[in-house]
Amino acid sequence: MDKPKTITLAFTGASGMPYGMRLLEMLLRSKQHVYLLYSKAAQIVAQQELNLMLPSQPRDAESFFNQFFGISAGQLRVFGREAWFSPVASGTNPADAMIVCPCTMGTLAAIAAGMSQNLIERAADVMLKERRQLILVPRETPFSTTHLENMLKLSRTGVVIMPANPGFYHHPETLQQVIDFIVARILDHLRIEHQLMPRWGERNAIPTDYGDCD
Repeated sequence: MDKPKTITLAFTGASGMPYGMRLLEMLLRSKQHVYLLYSKAAQIVAQQELNLMLPSQPRDAESFFNQFFGISAGQLRVFGREAWFSPVASGTNPADAMIVCPCTMGTLAAIAAGMSQNLIERAADVMLKERRQLILVPRETPFSTTHLENMLKLSRTGVVIMPANPGFYHHPETLQQVIDFIVARILDHLRIEHQLMPRWGERNAIPTDYGDCD
């Protein structure tokens, strides 16, 4: 079994909190160590989209998520937006990877500009300067020219831009399966094993037509 990774996960105020919560669940269930950060706007979105009241105090948040997912204490650490002495704030103790899911255009722009006005932006800046894996999951439509230019700038530095645009070739029958499509792609990039959906070309994947051999 592979050694558990340390993953920084950030929720921001874009629509798409079900993606972030499902990703958090899968990271924890696969025994990864998770540093969780979330903005005040993310708390509002979580209440609106999932009817979840995310606690404002880190210790309360850790207890909430430990109970919500049924995990033991210590696997998840939650940090406040101004916790500048947390591990994620320094390149001397970087995580293996970071995902911002969902990611607002404002957060994406701040990361592209190298701003560090809160802990989420600083943690992403650490990933960039330390050449660690950074995945941004924007949920916006349509994209403006500014949005696209910011994404291109980040992509050129090695950031993975993974818009929350699920596919449908696996014939999802539930909303959960639509959500899992995106979460599965994130886990694939993190090289974390999962069984969320069949892979393209597998016997139980759709379609099963291999095409003409002529």
